[in-house]
Amino acid sequence: MALSIIESCVNCWACEPLCPSKAIYEAKPHFMIDARKCTECEGDYADGQCASICPIEGAILDGHGEAVNPPGSLTGIPPQKMAAAMAEIQAR
Repeated sequence: MALSIIESCVNCWACEPLCPSKAIYEAKPHFMIDARKCTECEGDYADGQCASICPIEGAILDGHGEAVNPPGSLTGIPPQKMAAAMAEIQAR
């Protein structure tokens, strides 16, 4: 299966140079992954390099449509805890 990049991608260029199979390409309105080339970095790395560098949580999906870099993966803060903190800040 191949990974995919969804519309929340901000075209930051972080992932494109890291892809060992050169499957990532610039498209409009965001980067895309060529499914025929994507190996999910199998044989090169333990984890997908695009997901490990992506600054947008949830922008890269696996073949099942699940986020490879889900909410909380960058900060280490569970989404529920982040929502509670944001609600507290907004209440001030």
